[in-house]
Amino acid sequence: MKLNAACLQLTSNDQPNENLDQVIKLSEQAIQSGANFVLTPENTFLFTMDKKILKERSEHHEKGNCINHIRKFVKSKKIWFLVGGTPVQDGRDIFNRSILLNPNGEVVSTYDKIHLFDVDLPNGEIYRESEKFKAGNKIIVTKLPWGNLGLSICYDLRFPNLYRQLMKKGADFITVPSAFTKNTGERHWHALIRSRAIENFCYVLAPAQTGLHHNKRETYGHSIIVSPDGNILSEKKNKIGFIISEIDTKIIKKLRSEIPSIKFD
Repeated sequence: MKLNAACLQLTSNDQPNENLDQVIKLSEQAIQSGANFVLTPENTFLFTMDKKILKERSEHHEKGNCINHIRKFVKSKKIWFLVGGTPVQDGRDIFNRSILLNPNGEVVSTYDKIHLFDVDLPNGEIYRESEKFKAGNKIIVTKLPWGNLGLSICYDLRFPNLYRQLMKKGADFITVPSAFTKNTGERHWHALIRSRAIENFCYVLAPAQTGLHHNKRETYGHSIIVSPDGNILSEKKNKIGFIISEIDTKIIKKLRSEIPSIKFD
């Protein structure tokens, strides 16, 4: 069975049920186009910088309304599914968490974003993700039928050592679900994504948020699938929708044998 990966591109808001409906609709379309692995961006079910709303509307990753709907949907469709990132409650803390589901709708693994987005941008935008979320501390690689999947989220992209460690743990594919700001995306998104692919000879699957959100934050879009040698296989520049690409795992071994740069680390 070939791997046909689809990355959804969303403009999520602070209404979880509305976001869920959009995810289901686009996933249906992606599956009709042949996808057997669907991935969503960061902030999938809840996009807010309001601490009170975040606390009220974040869900438990196994008991929440949105995740349970997705689990049932995945089981009915018999596909793999990655909730790329969404705020979840775990005890007293809120994590920015990726949740990987198998075709039975079971949670196979989770990843909590390690590098939290605390920046002051030149255009005056200020972000303090650490004031709302607790950082993760575990590097996660999970086995899929087609190879090994390494998990990351958005700002992690700027820390190449994380991806080297994912590759050393056997990752063939790396996910970078994101909500890049328009400002930083225009400057750095493509260069960073392609660099992480080339450095580690891994596929990079990067579903993204796009457009102007309810809170006036603008995200860059440009959901992208990149091959292990840095070629852009598919890209959606803007607007809600999805991209899909067939993944050929043979390329990974071929490139790693031709250019054995990874042996020197």
